Amino acid sequence: MSNVESDMLFCASCGIAEVDDVKLKKCACKYVRYCSVKCQKNHRPQHKKECTKRVADLRDKILFKQPERSHHGDCPICMLPFQLDTMKASVTTCCSKKICIGCNYAYCFKKKEGVIVAIEDITCPFCRHPKPSSEEETEKNIMKRVEANNQAALLQMGMHLNKRGEYKSAVKYYKKAAEFGDADAHYNLSAMYKNGEGVEKDDKKKVYHLEQAAIGGHPDARAMLGAIEGHNGRVERSAKHFIIGAKLGHDFSLEMVKLGYQNGSVSKEDFASALVHTRLQWKRQKVPRGTKEKQRRYINP
Repeated sequence: MSNVESDMLFCASCGIAEVDDVKLKKCACKYVRYCSVKCQKNHRPQHKKECTKRVADLRDKILFKQPERSHHGDCPICMLPFQLDTMKASVTTCCSKKICIGCNYAYCFKKKEGVIVAIEDITCPFCRHPKPSSEEETEKNIMKRVEANNQAALLQMGMHLNKRGEYKSAVKYYKKAAEFGDADAHYNLSAMYKNGEGVEKDDKKKVYHLEQAAIGGHPDARAMLGAIEGHNGRVERSAKHFIIGAKLGHDFSLEMVKLGYQNGSVSKEDFASALVHTRLQWKRQKVPRGTKEKQRRYINP
């Protein structure tokens, strides 16, 4: 048994062992445990330095872990990864599903017996719900999903209110979506804290929400963190952020990795790895052979 494991069996302050009637709780650093809040406060002065360093190391381990793909995920119809360009997909108001532009196009302009389907007859490509005929119906559909705590609907409502200038209400919906782990909600909250819209300006909270979005696979948030770290003179941390963003297929991050390689802050191996992963991301977003036929069969069974 290691020293760390043996220390976890006793309270770090008073030394009492964990028994049936004594339950020890872990410190934030995961290295020591305490039997009470009083013991934790008493031990804090001698443990603070080690604890702070350990917590920062744990946070960095999570922050700099390479996500497998971006936060956008896959289209639920063709099962291909979404492109990073948000204009290449749309979110339905009825079921709050994000559909890629290809599947939307294939469905909206499908031909049946040589006749293009009329606009009023178009339904949702995923759930076949009729298209909303007014702004009121659209908002009503979104609110149904909001009441079901659907994170995509919560984000939609937040963005809708943000566009109307109702910042405080938008922040409320963003925060709720962020509680469910929505990376876009965290990213939007960082912008609200940066600009002081609906909340007081707070740089710490801005960076926190950027980090949460980046952990969730948000390439723009990752690039912004890289820019912030570079501005603060932490070149190594900046390079790590840009390398992770580049591997997600983010063009700006790749350009910054290229500049880093030219000025010596990025190694040849990291630059080559970023290029390979970027090409893989682009390749995944291309329609493989036979996929269009599968789409047609799904849309016109």
